[in-house]
Amino acid sequence: MEVLKVSSKSNPNSVAGAMAGVVRQSGAVEVQVVGAGALNQAVKAIAIARGYVAPSGVDLICVPTFADIEIDGESRTAIRLLVEDRERRVPVTVPATATATTTVDLRDHAPADNGGAATEHVLTS
Repeated sequence: MEVLKVSSKSNPNSVAGAMAGVVRQSGAVEVQVVGAGALNQAVKAIAIARGYVAPSGVDLICVPTFADIEIDGESRTAIRLLVEDRERRVPVTVPATATATTTVDLRDHAPADNGGAATEHVLTS
């Protein structure tokens, strides 16, 4: 499952576009945040993404959980937000280039001027 890492500096519209794209392709996306500011941006992005996918009949829900992660050798508690279609519908087509686990890091990207589409973001595995 793709993981979107969001920081307090992330643009909610850009994150929402990435979320919507991943949910359309694979049915769900995991959002990882550390800190109140990052969580705030992620929740805003989820609200925006709901509007992006609603016209196609997708009703997004969010399931929060805690996760222990390591950042720069230091143990931190992250919040993971599973964002998925309420009906858990699985898309019919999956791109041949998709990988089992792909991380999209949106922490340092400038706002997109493309309606929130995720085309500008670099995917790293």
